[in-house]
Amino acid sequence: MRGYEEIHVDERLRELAGQLHGPARLKADLLTEARHALEDAVEAYREGGLPVAEAERRAVAEFGTPAQLAPGYQAELAAGALRGLALRALAVAAVLMVGGDLTWRGASWSDGPRPPEGYLLLSASVNGIWAVIAGLALAGLLLGLLAARYATPGLPRLARAVGFGLTGGLAAGAAAGAALFGWSVHLWDAALTWPPMIIGAVLVSAAWFALARAARYWLLSARGPRVAG
Repeated sequence: MRGYEEIHVDERLRELAGQLHGPARLKADLLTEARHALEDAVEAYREGGLPVAEAERRAVAEFGTPAQLAPGYQAELAAGALRGLALRALAVAAVLMVGGDLTWRGASWSDGPRPPEGYLLLSASVNGIWAVIAGLALAGLLLGLLAARYATPGLPRLARAVGFGLTGGLAAGAAAGAALFGWSVHLWDAALTWPPMIIGAVLVSAAWFALARAARYWLLSARGPRVAG
């Protein structure tokens, strides 16, 4: 195995990248910033009269090992992933809470028999779940921003707890929403041909795809850096 002093800029960045996981774009941005910092350090040593190889060796040595650097970079990835998840969850929650009732207005079955009590309870529960999700998303957005700016140990732990709560809330919202949709179709066959319902189903499906992707990125980033074998 080669000594630490023989590791160069590209190799150090590849090693660091191998220990990080999270949103690809944010990870690429962080590694680009790291590359710029290393290149600036190399240039400073070269201006001081050192040859390229020695300047690069010293810059890499000062930069630190992946084991030293990965936790900080991974924390930034987790904070960014939580912000992304919170923003998407907040937007979807707002749209669903405001637009959910609009889906039913003017429907041919709106003046029909009163739905079962269980259905009404489930409907109210869905609204309640999304209200909780909106609150958690606001908290996650705030904590994600604070954790990215301040190195307070308690903030990442609190952000992690909120992130898990938000992810759990989204899972509960997906299950309750799917159950409500299925029950609606069972009660009213015309629901499947009602244009607002069709449009709403398509939009909600797209929203859930984006939410699932953001939740996956956050869960990956919350695991912490990979440990080199």
